[in-house]
Amino acid sequence: MKTSLRAALGGVMAMVMAGAAAAAEPLKIGLILPMSGPFAAYGKQIENGVRLYLKQNGDSFSGRKVELILKDDTGVAPEISKRAAQELVVKDKVDVLAGFGLTPSAFAVAPIATEAKKPMVVMNAATSAITTKSEYILRTSMTLPQITAPIASWAARNGIRKVFTVVADYGPGHDAETQFKKTFTAAGGEIVGEVRTPMKNPDFSPFLQRIKDAHPQAVFLFVPAGEQGISFMKGFAERDLAKAGIKLIATGDLVDEDVLDAIGDPALGTTNSFHYAEAHKSPENKAYTEAYYKAYPNSRPNFMSVAGYDGMHLIAEALKKTGGNAEGDAFVAAAKGMKWMSPRGPIGIDPVTRDIVQTIYVRKVERVGAKLQNVEFDQVPEFRDPGKP
Repeated sequence: MKTSLRAALGGVMAMVMAGAAAAAEPLKIGLILPMSGPFAAYGKQIENGVRLYLKQNGDSFSGRKVELILKDDTGVAPEISKRAAQELVVKDKVDVLAGFGLTPSAFAVAPIATEAKKPMVVMNAATSAITTKSEYILRTSMTLPQITAPIASWAARNGIRKVFTVVADYGPGHDAETQFKKTFTAAGGEIVGEVRTPMKNPDFSPFLQRIKDAHPQAVFLFVPAGEQGISFMKGFAERDLAKAGIKLIATGDLVDEDVLDAIGDPALGTTNSFHYAEAHKSPENKAYTEAYYKAYPNSRPNFMSVAGYDGMHLIAEALKKTGGNAEGDAFVAAAKGMKWMSPRGPIGIDPVTRDIVQTIYVRKVERVGAKLQNVEFDQVPEFRDPGKP
């Protein structure tokens, strides 16, 4: 009997030692981001947020030293994203997949996360359906329906009855279009025209003329942040659509801090709804922006950097709950229902959908001192993705 007891205790000790050894192994996080091409700014901002979190909180999570392995997927290139994920899982043996600047990338990698049972933390891609593609996906950014519905409601409450919609012709654009129309028409509004613009090299000139000819009270716009948004807004100003009495309303990524300086005065007065602003007033955001300016003096913090930062917080806190175990099922179970205070305000992970729950703010672009800023004046707290049942 003593022999059996000693054997059992020996087995337990071996398991404990094996667990401790596993916990001491490096935590490998594979980041798949667009670091080159037209969406390189997305990748850089997310990477900045990820590295800032490590700089502030240490490079070990639950006793495991964090190793970042960064792969460039160049933007809208799902085959490259898929190949990068396969290499990270098979060759690099990562514990967590993260990043995903655009929806095609996230869709391409979801089956790999499922097959390998790897946690997959989405730090930007915003099509509502992404979290339905694998039970191992968690999201710390936003969804397009989540940031669209509040601006549609605001427009209807503020006397706007006729809107022309312009969205990019891919998943997030379709989500934004669908949600805007649903919310706006339910409130008594009318869609007087709609356009889906090509993802690559769109010429906005004919679309701007169609808008002007339709005489809407406002244009609702969603296109990828960066070059396309800058081009549209400058064309909107050059063709005097504002002087014709047409307001510009949008999702907040159109006037993201990373591109506001490049847009310039044409951005002034744009009303938009979003989950993060550099000018958001809170102690957490004050600390975050000050640390960001110090670490990256030539850049302005934006929503992607905060999603990267919060993604790392999610990983760190999930591992605290699991005792350093990054195995997919344990990690996801630990992350479900998690809540914390982000630079953007209170956020959490929906325990059913694994998507983010957060406050959405209605803002207007104003000049504050020497900077153009998104100034918040209304909010919808604890807002879930309305694109899901």
